[in-house]
Amino acid sequence: MTAKRKPKVIALSSGGGHWVQLLRLRPAFVDSDVTFVTVRPGYKADVGEGARFRVIPDANRSSKVRLAITAFRVFWLLLTERPDVVISTGAAPGYFAMRFGRMLGIRTIWVDSIANAEELSLSGQRAGKHASLWLTQWPHLAGESGPYYKGNVL
Repeated sequence: MTAKRKPKVIALSSGGGHWVQLLRLRPAFVDSDVTFVTVRPGYKADVGEGARFRVIPDANRSSKVRLAITAFRVFWLLLTERPDVVISTGAAPGYFAMRFGRMLGIRTIWVDSIANAEELSLSGQRAGKHASLWLTQWPHLAGESGPYYKGNVL
């Protein structure tokens, strides 16, 4: 009898609130082989010594060069890790993970920021279209074709 392989998950976000929200999703990763990916080496302490952890450069729309570097690093990460699923809470690194993940045939999940209560985040508006599953944490922001509301991680 063969043991069932755990799904390989990349849980990726930029720093600050995006990272905090991603960590709140940890119970969903219990039966997975998860690699946490973020922009600050110091965040390794948040996931513990035994957890797989990678760092990528941070970027935003004000620096096109850094965006290009981040995009390349995210693409390379997905190529080398070959996850079954990529989940992100944002921002720019998550956008690239959705775009490249979908292009590579990886299931992708975007969870838009809880902080964006009045409208979707800019990265969420752009990344959601490329996600296999696009979620919002506010019921009034849900739409027929996404994002969908399935609860929140308050």
